[in-house]
Amino acid sequence: MANISKIKHRFLNGGDIVTTFLRSSISSQIASWIDMGVGFVFFAFVHLAPWISTAIGAMCGGIVNCCINYRFTFHASDIPVKAVAVKYAMVWFGSLMLNVYGTQVAYDLLDQFTFLQDLGFKPNGYYAAARLSVSLIVSIFWNFLMQKNFVYRHTGFDPHAIRFVNLFLHPAKSPKSISKEK
Repeated sequence: MANISKIKHRFLNGGDIVTTFLRSSISSQIASWIDMGVGFVFFAFVHLAPWISTAIGAMCGGIVNCCINYRFTFHASDIPVKAVAVKYAMVWFGSLMLNVYGTQVAYDLLDQFTFLQDLGFKPNGYYAAARLSVSLIVSIFWNFLMQKNFVYRHTGFDPHAIRFVNLFLHPAKSPKSISKEK
């Protein structure tokens, strides 16, 4: 029983790459199911184009992922929320573009293979295959690496991100008075 407790503690609190990646994978899975579920609903039932369906799903999944990662995955409570929000939005926008255009390109490629239609595949299946494969690649090679090394760490960009948010939260204040509040 002590071993299970030790493993649980390491998983929940460990800062090494393995436990961080495992926690990130859980967060990513939760967000991805929301992302893909919402995207698929908008594609299959609302009949929007693959790129807009993907964008809507990605927005929903991104919000969920940021919240989970802040506390659970990267234990970043010492990083100002405003800085995390701006940095996450930047990385998320890159992810969105990679997913949107990657899914559209993959969908268009699959749609070109007439033998898939002869085998009984339909556009919903093309979309699902394109979305899943692009999402997996982007999540590992873009999202995880950027979140681990930029979003949930103190960086020299943090004060600029905080000032940027404060411009919208305190528009009547001058930039000098905002920088004094930090």
